[in-house]
Amino acid sequence: MPEEDLVELKFRLYDGSDIGPFRYSPASTVAMLKERVVVEWPKDKKVSPKAANDVKLISAGKILENNKTVAQCKMPFGELPKGVITMHAVVQPSVAKAKTEKKVDEIPKKNVCSCSIM
Repeated sequence: MPEEDLVELKFRLYDGSDIGPFRYSPASTVAMLKERVVVEWPKDKKVSPKAANDVKLISAGKILENNKTVAQCKMPFGELPKGVITMHAVVQPSVAKAKTEKKVDEIPKKNVCSCSIM
């Protein structure tokens, strides 16, 4: 693939630090980007993804879908010559895991009614 066809991306983390920039083919999928983010995630961060499904990538205010390609996610105003496109990487644990953890932490509540009539 010609060098000029590659898209340069970097990923902004929650604390303002960046991963990248890296060069990707326009045919690369969002799922492939997420896998790279998990591998490159700094080990010294408090919050870190365990798997690619824990990462949400946001570009131009939109959460990107795993099956979309880099070419489909590029916004017209982001096509600067030799420019680096910044995507935000947010860690969000999977819903199933969050629900099971919530059940463990949840203390059963007793329905108690105490009325005093004077």
